[in-house]
Amino acid sequence: MPAPEPSASASPSSARRPHAPARDRYDAVIVGGGHNGLVAAAYLARAGQSVLVLERLDTTGGAAISTRPFAGVDARLSRYSYLVSLLPQKIVRDLGLDFAVRKRTVSSYTPALRDGRPTGLLVGGDRTRESFAALTGGEREYAAWQRFYAMTQRVAERVFPTLTEPLPDREALRARIDDADAWRALFEEPIGVAVERNFTDDLVRGVVLTDALIGTFADAHDASLLQNRCFLYHVIGGGTGDWDVPVGGMGALTDALARAAREAGADIRVRHEATRIETDGRAAEVTVRTPDGEHTVAAHRVLVNASPQALAALLGETPPQPAEGAQLKVNMLLTRLPRLRDRSVDPRQAFAGTFHIAEGYWQLADAYREAAAGRLPTAPPSEIYCHSLTDPSILGPDLAARGYQTLTLFGLHTPARLFAADNETARATLLKATLAELDAHLEEPITDCLALDENGEPCIEAKTPLDLERDLRLPGGHIFHRDLSFPYADEGAGRWGVETAHANVLLCGAGAVRGGGVSGVPGHNAAMAALEAS
Repeated sequence: MPAPEPSASASPSSARRPHAPARDRYDAVIVGGGHNGLVAAAYLARAGQSVLVLERLDTTGGAAISTRPFAGVDARLSRYSYLVSLLPQKIVRDLGLDFAVRKRTVSSYTPALRDGRPTGLLVGGDRTRESFAALTGGEREYAAWQRFYAMTQRVAERVFPTLTEPLPDREALRARIDDADAWRALFEEPIGVAVERNFTDDLVRGVVLTDALIGTFADAHDASLLQNRCFLYHVIGGGTGDWDVPVGGMGALTDALARAAREAGADIRVRHEATRIETDGRAAEVTVRTPDGEHTVAAHRVLVNASPQALAALLGETPPQPAEGAQLKVNMLLTRLPRLRDRSVDPRQAFAGTFHIAEGYWQLADAYREAAAGRLPTAPPSEIYCHSLTDPSILGPDLAARGYQTLTLFGLHTPARLFAADNETARATLLKATLAELDAHLEEPITDCLALDENGEPCIEAKTPLDLERDLRLPGGHIFHRDLSFPYADEGAGRWGVETAHANVLLCGAGAVRGGGVSGVPGHNAAMAALEAS
């Protein structure tokens, strides 16, 4: 772990500055130094407000961090969050962030077996049309793909700018989209209807559906439309739906945010845990636990960059029922990329984008049914990408020169309930089955490619929802804090989607309306709500 204060997120210049003078009253206290809290802190401090950020860990960043998870190995992995799509350039420009992303040369590769022959679908670059034709035997699926994603891009261009504006109501957003067919497909009917209406090939259907299931436990035809909400957030990012690689790893973003907040005058305190908030709606007091004991801090307003459950606990209120996380996160370091059974594609192409595993349409449905029945999926669906192919800066010079690569795997349909009885055993069983599904498309087991740490142990780590609950205090291990919402105002949502029952307490974490993912949107919106009320 990086050393405590000043945190590893501080820039060299801000680390040399003397600590801000202690004070007992602030315009705003922000509970939680994750990326949304840092966004809010930077905006408020730049507006001239006195701001204190309280972070219980010994560094800022929350789930959007880069770490060296393998002993003695110089590879900084984006340990939890790993790609960027929903971060508006508006936030990057407003805060003057020294942060960049790179486009992936390939969107996705999905291996398959057709008539006993290894093949696959490569999307991205100039081979997409050819790959569709080779897989499906004609032009129909490619044409349908072009039409479908032209529709989602039109929606993205209209919806994404609204994320940093006051919440529109449902009808206002519908009018802004101005496409009855798109509205029906994305906001009214289960996404499975649109997938089945537009596509006929099982593999192509599965590739489309995966965006509706990342971190979300739902069936394609779930009446709740939870899968639609997840799909929407996965295709609107930046107005294009692109998922980009953060240069330097995800920690580069939160380091830049911490620098921006400090340079604007925010006081960031690590190893300072908020344990209680008392408010009368006009003024608040926050009880803080530090290594030296407890004290209270007064504030005009409190912004909470934590889950709705944590917010309720801080206020002494009854917490909402936590949502349930449903993902397996695996980080690996390889000495080389594995060879593929599909000889038509280079591994450097296949792993540069999202590599889909066991994600055919009916495979996804079967995995969901098994998990809903309380069993680990027999063929666990997952997807992988290789950060270091696009951005080798996360590897030490020696590792990069020797051709080492990182792999990040994200497993679907693994709800927290499946790990409740014995997390250790279930994790090991699921990891073995997941890697076996990957190995089915490789000429060599992935374990043969794993690097070893300084203790001779393979460089691989797996995190279940229960591990994320323990490590990051995510209720139920849910990566979005709670089920995603459509980006419009429902009853009680407030003007910005961050308001609570207390006039001077705002929710600026992923559990806010339009939260989830590495976006900074809840932090921006909470800051806007705070400034409007000042």
